Amino acid sequence: MLKKMMCLMAALVLVSACDTTGDNAGNGAGNGANAKAAKPGTQEDLVVNVGDRVFFALDKSDLSSDARATLDRQAAWLKKYGTLNVTIEGHCDERGTREYNLALGERRATAVKHYLIADGVPAARIKTVSYGKERPAVVGSNDAAWAQNRRGVTVVGQ
Repeated sequence: MLKKMMCLMAALVLVSACDTTGDNAGNGAGNGANAKAAKPGTQEDLVVNVGDRVFFALDKSDLSSDARATLDRQAAWLKKYGTLNVTIEGHCDERGTREYNLALGERRATAVKHYLIADGVPAARIKTVSYGKERPAVVGSNDAAWAQNRRGVTVVGQ
C-alpha cells in the first residue's frame, strides 16, 4: 500500500511540474493572454506575437512551408517597426564537427536573411551569425532535442 501511495505522489509531483501557460515556447509564437503583456517592437513582442525561430531538417538549410509562414509574419513585423535591426542566429544540433556545424549554421542564417530580404526587409537591417552546435536550445541526445536545436532565431537589436 505504501508503494502505491508513493507512486501516486510521484505522479502528482510530475503532473504539477508541467507548464500549462500555453505560451508555445517551442515555436516562439504565443497567444492572446501573453500578447497584451509584450511591449510593441521588442524581442518579447516578436516571440509572443510573431515567432522568433524557424526549424530545419537534418543537414538542411532550405526553408519548410512552416518556416516560410513564420518568416512572412516576421517580415511584416519588421516592416511595421522599420527602425529595428535584427541578427539572425544559425544553430545546429550536436552531431557533426564544430567546423561543419558552423558552416551549416551560417547557411541557415543566410537562408533566413535572404527570405526576409526577398519579402521586403532592407538587407542593411539584418546581420547573421552562426553558433553551430555551441548554443543548444534543448540539452539532450535524442531526436526531440536535436529537432529543437536545428534552428534559425531572429534577435532584435543586435
